[in-house]
Amino acid sequence: MRVVAGTLRSRKIEAVEGMDTRPTADKGKEAVFSRIGPYFQGGEMLDVYSGSGNIGIEAISRGMDHAWLNDMSPAAAKTIKRNVVNLKIEEQTKITQLSAEALLKACAQANKQFDLIYLDPPYAKQQNEALISQICALSLIKPDGLIIIESRKEDEFAEQISDMELEKMAYYGITKISYYRRETIK
Repeated sequence: MRVVAGTLRSRKIEAVEGMDTRPTADKGKEAVFSRIGPYFQGGEMLDVYSGSGNIGIEAISRGMDHAWLNDMSPAAAKTIKRNVVNLKIEEQTKITQLSAEALLKACAQANKQFDLIYLDPPYAKQQNEALISQICALSLIKPDGLIIIESRKEDEFAEQISDMELEKMAYYGITKISYYRRETIK
């Protein structure tokens, strides 16, 4: 894997060994960032199931100020750490090894709010709608913030989850990307 664009363009990202993680393909990653950016003027992002750190690293390369990268797998957490150190972006990242629920509580305790939250759990263990509800209940998403879900193409999600509204869906092979935007208060 490589960083697609930005200040770290073409730099190598190490993958997690084994079959326990499913890296976002470069085509899907490029499509996601073309849709939401493609570049950022700062901001904070949270990647709940980071795997290798691929998505958060790409966001930093494209101008995001900081990425909180989390994966409860010890192998994934070690891989994220190696990638962050190799790319010299330690100051722009926070790496944790928590369950999704514990992570969201830790973010709330740290009074964090994010511009972008990325959810790409193991397909068989998805609890995306419950996580989005928890994200909203804990006020972890900024006004006009975006939550992106990477899932199987056949997975269905509600049009409205808490104060997040489905903005768009896109399909890439067996993968569906769903974009939820926080409703602005009128």
